[in-house]
Amino acid sequence: MTDINAVSNTPNSYKWVGTRPVRHDGLEKVNGHARFAADLSLPRMLSGHVLRSPFAHARIISIDTKEAEAMPGVKAVITSADFPEPHRKDYVSLNLMARDKVFYEGQAVAAVAAGTKRQAKAAAEKIVVQYQELPHVLSIDEAMAEDAPLLHENLITKGVEPVPGKASNIPSRTLFERGDLDAGFKEADVVFEQEFTTKVVHQGYIEPHAVVADTSSDDRSVIWCSSQGHFMIRAKTAAMLGWEPSQLKVIPAEIGGGFGGKTTIYLEPLAAKLSQKAKRPVKIVMSRDEVFRATGPTPGTKLRIKLGAKKNGKIVAGKAWLAYENGAYPGIWGMLGAMCLFAPYDIPNFYVEAFEVVVNKPVNIAYRAPSAPMAAFATETVVDQIARELKLDPIELRLINAVEEGSRKPDGPKYGPIGFKETLEAIRNHPNYSIPLGPNQGRGIASGYWFNIGESSSATVHLTEDGTAIVVTGSPDIGGSRASMALMAAEELGIDVKLVQPRVADTDSIGFTDVTEGSRTTFATGMAVVGACRQLIDELRKRAAMMWEVDIDEVEWMDGNALHTVNKHAPLALAEITKSAKKTGGPLTTTHSLEARGAGAAFSTQMCDLEVDPETGAVTILRYTTAQDAGTAIHPGYVEGQFQGGVAQGIGWALNEEYVHNAEGVMENPGFLDYRIPVASDLPMIETIIVEVPNPKHPYGVRGVGEVGIVPPIPAVANAIHDATGLRMRRLPMSPMTILAGLNQKNGSA
Repeated sequence: MTDINAVSNTPNSYKWVGTRPVRHDGLEKVNGHARFAADLSLPRMLSGHVLRSPFAHARIISIDTKEAEAMPGVKAVITSADFPEPHRKDYVSLNLMARDKVFYEGQAVAAVAAGTKRQAKAAAEKIVVQYQELPHVLSIDEAMAEDAPLLHENLITKGVEPVPGKASNIPSRTLFERGDLDAGFKEADVVFEQEFTTKVVHQGYIEPHAVVADTSSDDRSVIWCSSQGHFMIRAKTAAMLGWEPSQLKVIPAEIGGGFGGKTTIYLEPLAAKLSQKAKRPVKIVMSRDEVFRATGPTPGTKLRIKLGAKKNGKIVAGKAWLAYENGAYPGIWGMLGAMCLFAPYDIPNFYVEAFEVVVNKPVNIAYRAPSAPMAAFATETVVDQIARELKLDPIELRLINAVEEGSRKPDGPKYGPIGFKETLEAIRNHPNYSIPLGPNQGRGIASGYWFNIGESSSATVHLTEDGTAIVVTGSPDIGGSRASMALMAAEELGIDVKLVQPRVADTDSIGFTDVTEGSRTTFATGMAVVGACRQLIDELRKRAAMMWEVDIDEVEWMDGNALHTVNKHAPLALAEITKSAKKTGGPLTTTHSLEARGAGAAFSTQMCDLEVDPETGAVTILRYTTAQDAGTAIHPGYVEGQFQGGVAQGIGWALNEEYVHNAEGVMENPGFLDYRIPVASDLPMIETIIVEVPNPKHPYGVRGVGEVGIVPPIPAVANAIHDATGLRMRRLPMSPMTILAGLNQKNGSA
């Protein structure tokens, strides 16, 4: 029997893996035929509208829906009273519909379904909510203050000994330590300590959240929505409704961007409940304003870091204090930051303390390597300071300290084969590294790490009568994963990739599959596809043996053909076997499910060349080069696209993006006119270098590529600004105003 976990061939022998076919869903995407969540319309469908809190923190005294229910076209109105009481730690359900309190401006309070959008909105505005405003906290410093107003009266900090005797706004503390910190700093010849702050930023996906729910009279609902994981939608929606997951069927629509921001739910239980009450389908589509105010951005942070190094460049000690905003409910963002902070470097003595902090802002959610970009901003800036102080090339300093196979991560496990040093050498050897710079121009280097994950995936492969392979998975395609599934299936089966049709199935039609997150899809779901294909090859050999009337041990599979090892029979092509399937045992289909293990760590090193206008503080990116270890690039074109996308978002985060709240906790820039993400004219062509150090835990050597690319840009830009101006930037965003103020202070101007 074929070994599902066996490594397949060597990269030089691949026929399809590593090629660049046009993506299978490309034509539908460019001609407008692809169906996104807001595109679906059903007979008798209603429109939904959500009423949201105008306050950052307030007690709900009463909600009166009578006038709204009497409005024209209204078929259903819901509040938290329509849902079962959630578990006190079910923060998703607590967040989706406010109960006794609202915790941020934009939190849902009620929802209406009516015949038209206008009717639903007008009715929602007639809902009378009586609030008692409460003091709020908007920053880490405010929330951690001794006398801070509390968001949750029973929130006791975890990870602290002894256990605190009173509540606070600090849900948890994470600690990683190794070696003798004091001895390490005594050994150091140079020591730098700095403080950094970053602001809340949004993933900026182009498609707003949207859902259509159709709930039947037997309390079963079909949900059509855009997400990064429809099994997650099913589980979390069922939890909020108090239903069994089997009562829900979730159909994945195409997704217009997610970047981690669509790994949770916002509208689905509300639409399902409205549909249940109205006995008609309900569609809810967020406005851009709602997306900014009511969905999960990435945390703001406050970070203090201290590094000590010897004259030869060896970093011998590191100490860090990290605080990550969670929004209104507890999260894991500080822990992730602590895991990533020192991960690229082999530091013998360190102490990292990280805190989660709740504030009166929207609940934070993942954004591409969540928490790692902020941690890298701090570490990579101080590493650059050390290199300059010791007059060492910034890449050479990183090579001296770089982790390698066998090095231990800050959180404990050892690295397997990794390509961090290879990314450093790739940048050093690139022609861009030696291009001369002019006045007011600077070059910055930074590296980044992300751990990647595996989790559960399922795949089914059907062979049609004409020899076409239908590859069905449960992973929404947010970066070209259909193409990678097709390429691996074509490689395994030995057929043309054009004969593979990849599909993403609904929750009733494929085995359980975890969310498309953590750079897991090509790794984990790819393993499921490979496993299903290898099982299918065993079945194809069996069918060929039946057709030849020989023992299966005399049949091998090669290049899409069954071969008789003793050469008594001519080869049988896959299509010949499928054509006779009805006579040899019936349909040819296999399914493989697994909990994937062995996700390979990902590293990226990047170089930014930029120019700073000394009169305005404006930054122009001149050229940008990124090198990243992909393990094996299944589809190099889409791998390069992931590299470039991460860099583009990282540059926007570095230079422009931030949530702006007024003193009342109201967001003042909830739209793309005022919340400025980079457009094509803001960026040069981003040059990519694909490093391939295969991950031995995957049949084709895959390690995820979707996340680590966003980690180095912030410090790369900051280090380049320093190279151009002498300014050390420690606050985000590094806007023209901030840079100009720094230049004026540096030059003694008013």
